[in-house]
Amino acid sequence: MKRAVLNSTLQSVNNLDKMRFFALSVTFFVLGLNFVSGQKFGYIDTDFILGKMPDYVKAQDEIEQLSVGWQKEVEEMQKEVEGRYSSYQAEQVLLTEEMKQDWLADLKKKEDDLKEYQKKVFGFGGLFFLKKQELIKPLQDKVFDAVEKVAKANRLAIIFDKAGELVMIYTDPRHDYTDFVLEELGLGDPNDKIK
Repeated sequence: MKRAVLNSTLQSVNNLDKMRFFALSVTFFVLGLNFVSGQKFGYIDTDFILGKMPDYVKAQDEIEQLSVGWQKEVEEMQKEVEGRYSSYQAEQVLLTEEMKQDWLADLKKKEDDLKEYQKKVFGFGGLFFLKKQELIKPLQDKVFDAVEKVAKANRLAIIFDKAGELVMIYTDPRHDYTDFVLEELGLGDPNDKIK
């Protein structure tokens, strides 16, 4: 008898806990919907904005010129290594074992120098990366400051960048704030809409 009363009491407590959990879940769900529906959002196209900035276009040109120059140097070093290897192949039959070892050591050093130069210029934290950061980051910071001002002025909680990794299947032009950011940067004409 005591056991039946205990089981009945435990079952009542479990049912009460389930009801509380359900009520609490529904409350959080409703509050979450209210929070999401109360948020305003928009999107911008940073590629378009940066493309309208003369300083950005100039910086991109400078980076491209530097990159072409560095790539040319890498190709020249590569040709030198290939030329040295061809010379070694041609003279190999005439060389003593000691001379072969000297040639191979020289070739290895040239190849290592080439790899080191490529890493120094094009590797992470290399000259190309640093130059790009030096020229582009201040311009991106200007855009982000303008985006922040536009977001605050329009009471936006979230601004997406349709130029970034975020895939936007559909965008409603009502939420496009690209022109506002261009105006904030002094680059846009409010009557000139992007396509």
